[in-house]
Amino acid sequence: MDLVISWISTVNALVWGPPMLILLAGTGLYLTFGLKLIPQRKLFYGFRMLWRGRRSTEKGDITPFNALMTALSATVGTGNIAGVATAIFFGGPGALFWMWLIALIGMATKFCEAVLAVHFRENDAKGRHVGGPMYYIRNGLGPQWKWLGVAFAVFGMLAGFGIGNTIQSNSVSDAVQSTLGLHPLATGFIIAALVALVLIGGIKWIGEVAGRLVPFMALLYVGGGLLILILHAEKIPDAMGLIFYHAFNPAAAAGGFAGATLWAAIRFGIARGVFSNEAGLGSAPIAHAAAQTNNPIRQGTVAMLGTFIDTIIICSITGLVILVTDVWQSGQNGASLSALAFNTGLPGGWGQYIVSMGLALFAFTTIIGWSFYGEKCTQYLFGERSNVPFRIVWIVAIPLGTLPGMDLASLWLVADTLNALMAIPNLIALLFLSPVIFRLTRAFFSDPDHRS
Repeated sequence: MDLVISWISTVNALVWGPPMLILLAGTGLYLTFGLKLIPQRKLFYGFRMLWRGRRSTEKGDITPFNALMTALSATVGTGNIAGVATAIFFGGPGALFWMWLIALIGMATKFCEAVLAVHFRENDAKGRHVGGPMYYIRNGLGPQWKWLGVAFAVFGMLAGFGIGNTIQSNSVSDAVQSTLGLHPLATGFIIAALVALVLIGGIKWIGEVAGRLVPFMALLYVGGGLLILILHAEKIPDAMGLIFYHAFNPAAAAGGFAGATLWAAIRFGIARGVFSNEAGLGSAPIAHAAAQTNNPIRQGTVAMLGTFIDTIIICSITGLVILVTDVWQSGQNGASLSALAFNTGLPGGWGQYIVSMGLALFAFTTIIGWSFYGEKCTQYLFGERSNVPFRIVWIVAIPLGTLPGMDLASLWLVADTLNALMAIPNLIALLFLSPVIFRLTRAFFSDPDHRS
């Protein structure tokens, strides 16, 4: 096992090296300026389209609102709690700055992914709308690029079991055990049973559950975090100073913090930011392809909100709470660090329960959201007959992530590596298909009837 982890570490260092960061950031910047900052400038328009998208009778399987909630259900997860804490633990406070930066340009990436997903989507044998990178690679770039779509589907299918399954169950079982004393394996079986009930109904049930749970869980967690920030308002300027200072300077060792280089701040900030909001990975457009919409640009403006909500709002609150409560140097890591911060920040010890409940809800919705992504990748590779076997394997894998001795650091390492491998085919497709995106976007926003 140690040999396998060592090999994966070598691959991880390669795929998350400077070339990958340049590819991610460079693609985002190219798309941002190619779109003339439309994703950033049209933020409020996107929220208006989201509100209108609660009810839709256009072509698709789920409402635009539920498509975003499904995408958010997969992105708002342990990355917002454990991932942010891990970024600060390894990269120092400056990692937050790089998370923000990759999220701002990631809005353009997410916009473009959803535009292509809707524009090149298909109907399967049962009339359901399917799409995502594997389809816009095949239908947009042509048959000679089919191998690239297959590569994405393989990496997406495998990545789901890390980023969207075992990491989620591992993190939540750890938090529940520390606060409620429940055995991790029991937590795993409970989550597996609940997920099984949802997966019976397919994408429509997933969309309905996500549409109800995601807003509730986000408000619960964000509300608790905002209360802490209000109670420690006088420390926010110092926390912001730490973030901007250490974004460009190494973080010296202090307390239980081992110190961090500038490269660690950049690497872990970007890696955990991408892990959290998934901009560039190509996962979210699989959900947006099922949206009831006749126009890909409208859905693109809805999709980009996922990156804004996930990272600029929720991840920022986690990071600031960790900094204003002065626990970032405690030596704790992952969900334990976030729980310590919330518990320190709120009187009466209620903070740990907010984190535990937040983790439980976030993990549950992430597991059901990623089950859809993994299923569609598997369906692309093996046909619809693979759907039921995939769901069974997916459910069985959930409690496996809670087994004693499961190494969270190794799970994160594998997930990070697969994230990068997913992103490469998707980013290549975004670059080659960018003229299509720019043309559709210009046509949409130059037509007053479409804009309204």
